[in-house]
Amino acid sequence: MDKSSQDFAGSRRSFLAASAAGAAALSAVPATLNAGAFAGGSDLLKVGLVGAGGRGTGAAEQALNADPATEPLALGDVFEDAVTRGRRQLSRMFNKEGQPARVTATDDQCYVGFDAYKKVIDNCDVVLLASTPHFRPEHLRASVEAGKHIFCEKPVAVDAPGVRSVIESSEKAKEKGLSLVSGLCWRYHPGKKATFEQLQNGAIGDIVAMQCSYMTGGVWDPRRQRDECKSEMEYQLRNWYYYTWLSGDFNVEQHIHSLDKMMWAMKDEAPATISGSGGRQVRTDEKYGNIYDHFDIVYQWANGVKAFARCRHWSNCENEVEDYIFGTKGTIDVMAHKISDHQGNVIWKYDGPDGDMYQLEHNELFASIRAKNPINNGDYMSKSTMLAIAGRMAAYTGQKLTWDGVMNSKENLSPAAYEWAENPVPPVAIPGKTPFV
Repeated sequence: MDKSSQDFAGSRRSFLAASAAGAAALSAVPATLNAGAFAGGSDLLKVGLVGAGGRGTGAAEQALNADPATEPLALGDVFEDAVTRGRRQLSRMFNKEGQPARVTATDDQCYVGFDAYKKVIDNCDVVLLASTPHFRPEHLRASVEAGKHIFCEKPVAVDAPGVRSVIESSEKAKEKGLSLVSGLCWRYHPGKKATFEQLQNGAIGDIVAMQCSYMTGGVWDPRRQRDECKSEMEYQLRNWYYYTWLSGDFNVEQHIHSLDKMMWAMKDEAPATISGSGGRQVRTDEKYGNIYDHFDIVYQWANGVKAFARCRHWSNCENEVEDYIFGTKGTIDVMAHKISDHQGNVIWKYDGPDGDMYQLEHNELFASIRAKNPINNGDYMSKSTMLAIAGRMAAYTGQKLTWDGVMNSKENLSPAAYEWAENPVPPVAIPGKTPFV
């Protein structure tokens, strides 16, 4: 185990247990980087990247494209090869012959290990949090404590204690005047924004029901075999998607995009109850860790509205990524940006400009920093993450759950320790036997 890992300050269990004490300390820290106070007193915004994988380097690319006076100063990941690859990719994109280099991170500004995030945060103005979802609550808290503006990828947690921590950190970010932009990128898409504006202006009357589907062939196969890794912890981190403690399961990691639209439609009001089912029917090999390959969840709000949400990872089957909102006056096809009446006649369709939602969210983040007009997406990113976690809990346990119950859940998916050693894998959940905690 390297020195940076040995120096890691305890486990996430200790971090979460100490959250109450941390809140008091956090509130006493000055907002050292409220918008406009940048490194060295210049207009240059130093960008730090935590999590140098594909999504992380993508976020860094978008950050640099969003603002010409930015440069990545620090990169960090638990794996050295990820940092090396990320820096190389960004250098190829932005260090052009005959032009000033924009990717200037030196070896001394590239950090490896479980505590790499701390060093990145210490060396930037804006931090991009794109590591494995499990670590998001801790990374977000440290970023807010240090007074940094933040881009926070989705999902923001994998369990209820993590969500509660994120809610607390989001409130502190608001108090400090820090921008906090979520990776739930559909909320920044022009067509989606216009469509939901139509909904909120009464275009389909009162919402009666909703349906969302995220059915695809799945994601990458495990990237490395166990005999290629030095420990079980390394193997799981290399193949993080397939372990609930790291990804939250794919209902949380991927389907959250669809579920977020359901929350958006309900003006971010949480449902009253959650029930459903799921399991492993196709992706059953041990190499796929302990996550499911399909979910069917029903969310019901206090006013009786139900959202029927389904997702699956099955190859050679019909794919469907669709969202529908049914109202007393018509139906919204969210992905098509289209509204129809009950006879099927199209009564509205978005015909405005398109845009890269991944880029647009970064454009708005950096514009808010420059304008000293902070954005804070903390409320909806926390609720939508909890909605996805609640669906997983309902499927894993086979129980009908309440929102208050899941929000107060004590289930903590953290490992016993963050070290390059053995890390036992909990068994695949069995509905009716796996308890709700």
